[in-house]
Amino acid sequence: MTLCQLFLQSEAAYACVSELGELGLVQFRDLNPDVNAFQRKFVNEVRRCDEMERKLRFLEKEIKKDGIPMLDTGDNPDAPVPREMIDLEATFEKLENEMKEVNGNTEALKRNYLELTELKHILRKTQTFFEEAEIHHVQAMHDPSLTEENFGLLGEEQSHRAGQALRLGFVAGVIVREKIPAFERMLWRVCRGNVFLRQAEIDTPLEDPVTGDQVNKSVFIIFFQGEQLKSRVKKICEGFRATLYPCPETPAERREMAIGVMTRIEDLNTVLGQTQDHRHRVLVAAARNIKIWFIKVRKIKAIYYTLNMLNLDVTQKCLIAECWCPVQDLDRIQQALRRGTERSGSSVPSILNRMKTKEVPPTYNRNNKFTQGFQNIIDAYGISTYQEVNPAPWAIISFPFLFAVMFGDFGHGFIMFLVGLYLVTREKQLQAQKINNEIFDMFFGGRYIILLMGFFSMYTGLIYNDIFSKSVKLFDSSWDPHDPQTNLRYTAGTLNGSVSLTLDPNVSFIKGGPYPFGLDPVWALSSNKITALNSFKMKLSVIFGVSQMALGVVLSIVNHRFFNRKLDIYCGFIPQVIFLISIFGYLVCEIFIKWIIFTVKDAPTAPNLLIGLIQMFLFQTEEKNIWYSGQRGFQAFLVVLAGICVPWMWLIKPLYQRHQQKHGQYKYQQVPTGNLLDDSEGEEVVYHSDSERSHYDPEPEEFDFGEAFTHQSIHTIEYCLGCVSHTASYLRLWALSLAHAQLSEVLWNMVMRIALQIDGYGGAFLLAAVFSFWACATVVVLILMEGLSAFLHTLRLHWVEFNSKFYDGQGYKFHPFSFDDLSEYSIED
Repeated sequence: MTLCQLFLQSEAAYACVSELGELGLVQFRDLNPDVNAFQRKFVNEVRRCDEMERKLRFLEKEIKKDGIPMLDTGDNPDAPVPREMIDLEATFEKLENEMKEVNGNTEALKRNYLELTELKHILRKTQTFFEEAEIHHVQAMHDPSLTEENFGLLGEEQSHRAGQALRLGFVAGVIVREKIPAFERMLWRVCRGNVFLRQAEIDTPLEDPVTGDQVNKSVFIIFFQGEQLKSRVKKICEGFRATLYPCPETPAERREMAIGVMTRIEDLNTVLGQTQDHRHRVLVAAARNIKIWFIKVRKIKAIYYTLNMLNLDVTQKCLIAECWCPVQDLDRIQQALRRGTERSGSSVPSILNRMKTKEVPPTYNRNNKFTQGFQNIIDAYGISTYQEVNPAPWAIISFPFLFAVMFGDFGHGFIMFLVGLYLVTREKQLQAQKINNEIFDMFFGGRYIILLMGFFSMYTGLIYNDIFSKSVKLFDSSWDPHDPQTNLRYTAGTLNGSVSLTLDPNVSFIKGGPYPFGLDPVWALSSNKITALNSFKMKLSVIFGVSQMALGVVLSIVNHRFFNRKLDIYCGFIPQVIFLISIFGYLVCEIFIKWIIFTVKDAPTAPNLLIGLIQMFLFQTEEKNIWYSGQRGFQAFLVVLAGICVPWMWLIKPLYQRHQQKHGQYKYQQVPTGNLLDDSEGEEVVYHSDSERSHYDPEPEEFDFGEAFTHQSIHTIEYCLGCVSHTASYLRLWALSLAHAQLSEVLWNMVMRIALQIDGYGGAFLLAAVFSFWACATVVVLILMEGLSAFLHTLRLHWVEFNSKFYDGQGYKFHPFSFDDLSEYSIED
């Protein structure tokens, strides 16, 4: 990476920044950090873009409301020229005004339609009320047993009480159905029971013209006497937001009004249909281009947002920018600047000037879709310090392999492999669907990791000979059942009539030699299978752990040599390697030697490695743990050598630095930048010649012995104790492998085995149901949950045990100005 300075003519700046955005290889620095966002040069253009985005979001909302599909061809149009902004603004303004006008007309029409519909229901329901009252009145005239109040309440012609004519008034309206009980109680309390309320539900829900929701309403009619009660009733109706409508008193008038209402409803339906058709045509036309419009507007906004980070020179005719660029891509960047200058029609070329700086450049790791997932795992721990070793290439193999050691089952790995293979082979179709689900995005982003984890799990499953907790006989077993007493082969009757038999390896292991590939299937039938596999997997865990830690220490010398830290090589790398090899490397050698020289006949006299390691530190090795002559002396030498490495790592470096500082020889070791010092020039590329600044010249740090001594003490203690604790931490490979295998076996024995023991048709039906449960439990528990557990443990082994040996991770990521993914992220992000 190098820091560059760009000199762009004002008329060509927009086009040049546009070309750099398409290229996506330049990270601009903000040269106006103290200037308010509202005081920058292109703030008005950014505001215009914000306004255009608002209008597009409004159109998008209306399109989604109508369920119209938005055409997404995947095209990536170039950023429009500045004068095209005016045309876009005019287009969006026209569409917005047209949609607002259509929406306003539609809302008004729907409101009128709702009022007419409610009035239609009122006329129908009130007609029913009056007809019932008329029938009741006729019955009352012929039946003297009915009280005067019963037949006189709704009468309007001849109702008399105490010689005085009684005439009732009424109001009719519509209210939300849920408010009826409270409405009725309020009427009763306020009017002291002097009103009569009739209500009936409207069968079909009515559409709210504003929200579009379906609302259930009821028709009501209230009878009362006197103006005072009328005023109270109307106030209560207003408080409950009930809508009152005029209702004629005579049937003929009601019938005539109903006919007029029906006519107007039919007319409104016609107008509403035409309005909706016009709205639909406008939105369909907009849906064809809205994705392209969004990309264009966001590109314009991104360009002006970037231009606000640039400085104007004193002549106000040139814009000055500073940016980080990859050195290998300087030619491509220069070509982009040349294209931008030609597009703008400027006669003055843009100038790219490589600067010298004391700032640490950003870290830029080139990745593809395969390596990106593994790089994300490393970046989650910490961004690589500039130009230090990147652990991602090693993680591509070690991460899925260590996962598979813990997840070793061919059947479970095969299912995981198929999931990863589906995501990989269908990645273009799945990306085109743009599924907005966080969990799916997480799995899809790690599709290649899942694919490799499944593949390696299939391999380790074959090594363990474990397929859904069952073993498969790929080759003939190396064991043959012989009676240890008679040295004769067991008969079929003996084998069928015995619950368990002991196979003496000295007698039954007559074929000799290991099983051709993986674990002998006879171990699946043995009662001491766990004991044998525990020893095997525990030793494998130590071997893998020490090997990966040794790789991490070896990678540290690459950093020391590149950054020219010779003192770290002599006082860090060398004692670290000696300390690790003298103790844990020796333990790994003992494991291999024990596997090679000790046979089944020597099993009773074979030494115990764990006890031997403890006695090695105590300088008290017992006779039964002696393998070779001179073992005690050699082990004591290794322990003393490891002990010498501790003060070697701890004291020599800070003391030597203090000696240099006292004699004026200490200086900060500069970091080389490789081809950053290449002075080859290309067309229109000018290099800065200021001798006071280097391409990457860190500020000299003042030496502080106390700080250096404390730092080295912490580092030494962390490494020495870490070698012990990290080696023990790798035993999780054995523990999780054992847990996964046992859980799979328990699930089989407690579920599938029971169903398989039942014969007949009933057993077949039961097997189908049990298999469904077993399959679901296998996927959810053994693959998802156990897989997540193994993934997290593998993550910890790489972050803590491996990366801590060489990885600093104190850098910051290179974020180039790019038009990619503008549809997913905001410009500020």
